[in-house]
Amino acid sequence: MTRKTLSSKSLHPAASQAENLGRELSNAVVFFHESIAAHLGMSAGEWRCYVLLEEHGAITASRLAQLSGFTTGAITGIADRLERAGYLHREPNPEDRRSVILRPLRLKETSAQTAPIFDSLGRAMKRIAKRYNQRELEAIADYFRRTIRALHDETLKIR
Repeated sequence: MTRKTLSSKSLHPAASQAENLGRELSNAVVFFHESIAAHLGMSAGEWRCYVLLEEHGAITASRLAQLSGFTTGAITGIADRLERAGYLHREPNPEDRRSVILRPLRLKETSAQTAPIFDSLGRAMKRIAKRYNQRELEAIADYFRRTIRALHDETLKIR
């Protein structure tokens, strides 16, 4: 598989560095969540969908597909595996008999397993944030918001 990237010669040095750091950050985030997922006996995609269910509560499979960027077919497979592992329950959608509601299960148990991991990460992130003043933190937050928006937009283009 190949991917088209911007030529580092065409970028300002800071932009090139940001591109490289963005790639490293992406890898670190993916591998962090992959480790959590493996700890729980899930794939990274299953873990991220479970987190969406935890955040949004019981939702339809099509809504989970929209939130995750996965196809509805992929969500069916993820829901099958999460249901077999006891992490979710499917129930008929009372408003649309063609769809199902996905209800997350074992939230307290999963939270107890992941809380120490996220608490540790939170402490590390606070130590990092203390190195910056308010104006710098606002610029960093703006950069992340714009990056997140670009990632969501690009994800939709792929689908």
